[in-house]
Amino acid sequence: MKEKSRGISLEPFVQFSESFMSIKGWKDWHPNLLAGFTTKNGGISDFPFQSMNTAFHVFDLDGKVIENRRILADQLHFPVERWVGAEQTHEASILKIDKSHAGLGAIDYKTALKATDGLYTKESGILLTLCFADCVPVYFMAPNHHLIGIVHAGWKGTVAGIGSSMIDIWRQDEGVQPEEIYAAIGPSICQNCYTVDKKVINYLEVILEEQTKTAYNQITENQYQLDLKLANALILQKAGILPENIMTTGFCTSCDDSYFFSHRRDEGKTGRMLGLIGWKEE
Repeated sequence: MKEKSRGISLEPFVQFSESFMSIKGWKDWHPNLLAGFTTKNGGISDFPFQSMNTAFHVFDLDGKVIENRRILADQLHFPVERWVGAEQTHEASILKIDKSHAGLGAIDYKTALKATDGLYTKESGILLTLCFADCVPVYFMAPNHHLIGIVHAGWKGTVAGIGSSMIDIWRQDEGVQPEEIYAAIGPSICQNCYTVDKKVINYLEVILEEQTKTAYNQITENQYQLDLKLANALILQKAGILPENIMTTGFCTSCDDSYFFSHRRDEGKTGRMLGLIGWKEE
């Protein structure tokens, strides 16, 4: 772990098993909540997906992906038939999920929710899942409203404001004030490992304005090291979440190669981790 956590004194993502890291503080606070991030370990997939690949779209064998998901389901005590998955497109579409969606995208890719990068629900017995391999998983919780959610924020989703969109939807459709929302920013690529061009910085400046400068280091005329985790935290704060209600991991998917797949580090031929969140039924 090469990067220090921000906003908290301890790493929020704690090893639960070989294959899963839990957001321990949230779990301690709400025992019926399952929230966290998988590792690349403990599955059955072969190179270059060894071993806990959870994604169907990377050309791993479907049977191995299904078995990996069932291994996780057994560990987490959350049946795979209650999972919901999406066909992620690096955009900012967010869907409200209920029990009628249970099983979609869970054991095949055909039924995954189309063109969706954010999910939320207030129902128990549904596990929201999205795939990651450097992009930022942002988790949301408003316990007074029994609302939870997750978004997939690569640079495109970040500059499209997918994080602030979740806050806006909860405020407008669910009656939740931003001060009631807690957020966790999960394992993703760190600033030292993530170089972007001026185009990305220009897009980010539209949403963050002057604050953008705190999220990057310029290294050449057209190259910048971008802290995508910090950028998302700043966007959440600008949308009204209290800074003390945001937890940020120190894990980097590229640096921490013993734990995670990384699209950049592995040059595109790699597996995916799963970011997940759900209320267990009592």
